[in-house]
Amino acid sequence: MKKNVLLTIAYDGSTFHGWQKQPGERTVQGYLEQTMSRLFDREIQLSGTSRTDAGVHAFGQRASFRTDIGIPTEKLALVVNNALCAREGHESGRGGFAKSPVRIVKAEEMPESFHARFDSKGKKYIYRICAGVGACLQSAEPVEAQRSLVFERNYVYHVGDRLDVQAMDAAAKYFEGEHDFKSFEASGGNPRETTVRRMMHAGVRECGAAADDSAGTEIGAGTEGGNGRLQRIEYTIEGEGFLYNMVRIMTGTLVEVGRGKRRPEEIPEIIEAADRQKAGHTAPPGGLYLAEVFY
Repeated sequence: MKKNVLLTIAYDGSTFHGWQKQPGERTVQGYLEQTMSRLFDREIQLSGTSRTDAGVHAFGQRASFRTDIGIPTEKLALVVNNALCAREGHESGRGGFAKSPVRIVKAEEMPESFHARFDSKGKKYIYRICAGVGACLQSAEPVEAQRSLVFERNYVYHVGDRLDVQAMDAAAKYFEGEHDFKSFEASGGNPRETTVRRMMHAGVRECGAAADDSAGTEIGAGTEGGNGRLQRIEYTIEGEGFLYNMVRIMTGTLVEVGRGKRRPEEIPEIIEAADRQKAGHTAPPGGLYLAEVFY
């Protein structure tokens, strides 16, 4: 008898062309399905919750699949992770020193009727920014900025100027509630019946490190906080659903608020316009993380 398994998945999206399987492209879904199909000697098809774009990361992507494999569900994560590391070691030539860019955080058995995507009630995204890089590079001791530019280039949005975080947070609060977010939708996505979405929470904060302790990552740990030359900033948003590039366009708009190019009070006008041209630039994918999926 087949069981319905839900996976919680973390991945470094910088080496993948997004989550969704695509012919001729290296994607997270394709990478996982190939590895698991070979491991279990049968076809594994994953149903993911979020179609993250190329370069976007995840702490808590969710995907479900049905299988009749005899391995106990509680041991599934360990078995798959070992196979992922072995594959990475073989393909990279690093052998046993290799660490996979994809990791199963948890595997749990769900009711037969459960579906990872259609049963989702909402998602939480985090966008990470490192601001003040330009000023730090011009200082007498630019070591911290140089380190950020080299080691975090795929994981945070580097902004030259320091930002007004208080203004950004005030602007983000206007996203909360139910609105038509057409101004924050990029072209090229799948057609939507409606662009109305409900956001439960939106906020911007400055933190001493770009690490999210609950996610177990150390990206940016040990860097200067609010009193240093560099700012570590996180934009967090939770909503029932999101449009194509919505969080990245929101982030670009908030950065422009932080730079003083827009006022927080302009956000309702941008929303009301329902016009992509009224919103700010699209922030790069590397700073975006799918943090959690709610059921």
